[in-house]
Amino acid sequence: MEQEQLTTVYQPDGLCRILALDGGGAKGFYTLGVLKEIEAMLNCRLSQRFDLIFGTSTGAIIASLLALGYTVDEIHHLYKSHVPDVMKAHKGSAKSRALAKLALQVFGDKSFTDVKTGIGIVATRWVNDRPMIFKGSIEQAHGRKGTFTPGFGVSIADAVQGSCSAFPFFERKLVSTSTGDNIELIDGGYCANNPTLYAIADAVRALKKELTDIRVVSVGVCVYPEPKGDWKIRLAKKYLASIQLLQKTLESLFMIF
Repeated sequence: MEQEQLTTVYQPDGLCRILALDGGGAKGFYTLGVLKEIEAMLNCRLSQRFDLIFGTSTGAIIASLLALGYTVDEIHHLYKSHVPDVMKAHKGSAKSRALAKLALQVFGDKSFTDVKTGIGIVATRWVNDRPMIFKGSIEQAHGRKGTFTPGFGVSIADAVQGSCSAFPFFERKLVSTSTGDNIELIDGGYCANNPTLYAIADAVRALKKELTDIRVVSVGVCVYPEPKGDWKIRLAKKYLASIQLLQKTLESLFMIF
């Protein structure tokens, strides 16, 4: 049994280990390949070795499952079972329904109180393009600890769906917080397709770690190359809002969820 093979127990050594996972749609299979090697090298579940696991979009799915204690093989099985159904849908409404079904079947009613290590799920607020980062531990709060609620009271399934909702390929995701706020979310990649800096901010500002005591594994899967063209194209891209929106949308192609 795999559970019997992953037996190494590590003692605390004062270091803060961060795992940061990119968005990138089906490229999450690449991420899982890298993580399988890391898991085999450590010989333990990654939730037992990493103090903070942050993920954006498809990386949010993987990060959440890792933080809940899943092995990489278990996550790979879930990916093969569910991701093709999401990717083959053509319309945004169909993709969103498939994504919601995936989230519900995979995470059920799990909440951010169920995670076994520090977590950060990055989504973007539709109204102002600012990040909304779902966390599980009050230790990750940068202040306002008295009002901290794990995941803002949102389920892991809803938070992950929000992080994966690359508009307009997916519909925007509406979540309701424990304070009664209704917030529309879109793909976390609109503010940080790679969540490394957010995780480091938690380590330094919240966990009070020195930079010399932080170790980061960042698994990136995509880069959108800057389009080449003459000065007219560059000028239009810089000043025309419609062109800026197109650029933003094209970038989301590489982080479908």
